[in-house]
Amino acid sequence: MKTLQNHLVLYDAECPMCTSYAKTLTQTGMLDSNGRVSYQDMPQDTCVLVDRQRAVNEIALVNTQTGEVSYGIDSLFKLFGHQIPMFKPLFTFGPFVWLMRKVYAFISYNRRVIIPPAHTVAGSLQPTFRLSYRLLYLIFTWFIVGFILTGYAHLLTGLVPLGNAYREYLICGGQVLFQGIIISWYAPAKRWDYLGNMMTISFAGALLLLPVMLLAKFVALNAIICTICFMGVAGLMFLEHIRRTKLLQLGWLLTVTWVVYRLLVLLLIFKFN
Repeated sequence: MKTLQNHLVLYDAECPMCTSYAKTLTQTGMLDSNGRVSYQDMPQDTCVLVDRQRAVNEIALVNTQTGEVSYGIDSLFKLFGHQIPMFKPLFTFGPFVWLMRKVYAFISYNRRVIIPPAHTVAGSLQPTFRLSYRLLYLIFTWFIVGFILTGYAHLLTGLVPLGNAYREYLICGGQVLFQGIIISWYAPAKRWDYLGNMMTISFAGALLLLPVMLLAKFVALNAIICTICFMGVAGLMFLEHIRRTKLLQLGWLLTVTWVVYRLLVLLLIFKFN
C-alpha cells in the first residue's frame, strides 16, 4: 500500500462501523499509524480547519500541511485514487460521483441503525437525521426481505402453506406499520431509530437464510430442515431485537409486540390457507 502522508482521517468513535474502517485505513497502510483520530477527540489545532457538523455526517480527511479538507465520498476517492491512480478519471466522472454520493449518504445517514453504538456521550455532536434517507432505508430493506422470504417460502411447502407472490411483502410491510403505531404511541421521539433498527434485524435475518436457499439449489432439503433453520434465524433475530431495544432504552413492550405480530400472522396463514 502507498501511504498517503500528512493526512488525518476523522471518524465517529461512537459508531462501530466508522471505527472499523478508520482502523482498517491505518492497518493496511493507506494512512500512517497516526493518521486517524475520532472527531470527539479532534486536535485543537485541527478544529479551525474542519466543519465539525459536516465531519460528523461525512468522514473528513484533513491535509495537515495545507489545511485542505475533503468530506465523505471525496475523502474515499482521494484515498483510493492515491492507491490506484488509474481510477482517478472515474472518480471525477460526474454521473459516477453523483451516484456514489447518494450511496455514501444512504449508508452514512443510516449507519447508527445498521450497527448501533453501544453508548453515546451526552452533549456530543450527533449525526444529522435525514428522514428521506431513513424512509429510503426502510423501503430498501422491506423490498429485499420480502424478495428473499418469498423465495424461502417455497422451501417450507408441506409444513407452512404457500401464499401468493405478495404475501411476504405484505407481512414485512405490515410489521413496519404495526410496530410504527406502537412506537409512535410509546416513544415517538425514537420512532425512526427503532424502525431502522427493526428493519436491520429483518434484513440480517433474511441474509442468513440465503445459504440455505443456495444449498437447496444443489441438495434436496426436507421442509422440516428448512423450517428448523428458519426458526433458528428467528431466534437470533429475537435476541438481537432484545439487545437493540435495550440500547435504545425502550424496555420490553416492543419486543413483546414484535413477537405477538409474528404469531398472529402465523395463525392467520394457517387459518386462511
